[in-house]
Amino acid sequence: MSNVIDVIKKRSSTRGYTPAPLTDAELDALLHAGLQAPTAANRQEIHFTVLKGGDPILQELEDEKNRLRGLAPQPHNFYYEAPTVIVLSADSTYKWSPLDAGIAVENMALAAEELGLGNLIIGCIYDALRGEKKDYFSKRLQFPEQYEYEIAIAFGHKAVTKEPHTYDLQAQVTFL
Repeated sequence: MSNVIDVIKKRSSTRGYTPAPLTDAELDALLHAGLQAPTAANRQEIHFTVLKGGDPILQELEDEKNRLRGLAPQPHNFYYEAPTVIVLSADSTYKWSPLDAGIAVENMALAAEELGLGNLIIGCIYDALRGEKKDYFSKRLQFPEQYEYEIAIAFGHKAVTKEPHTYDLQAQVTFL
């Protein structure tokens, strides 16, 4: 088992996956990592919708994302053909839901890295899921009543690798 700091240093966004599906044990570990994330006032209001990469709703989301952005079909879809996509929704009336969903998705991303899996945190479908087709997509993704999209994450076995991003401590951190 790795040290969590080492896992954080190694994690990067994966934009290429093998077609191999996740095992039940891998999916279970990722879901539990998300479910174990802390939430404000311990509301535990995050809902997880698990989709297989070939689910037709994902193509509908891709099409709507591209329509809203005025884009032609892209050479890859928003989840880079990952075999599993998890969409996180949360209580739209609770102001801390976006933060709670972000914490849950980061837990899942780090768990994926520890398991040797690739992952990609996804925000680019926000407008598609919050726009004029919001009710349609919410129903199709079986969001609970009053829940709305917060963030998504794709998982799979890495077909490509990438170095983690760099940063500039001096420019990005202020010490008072």
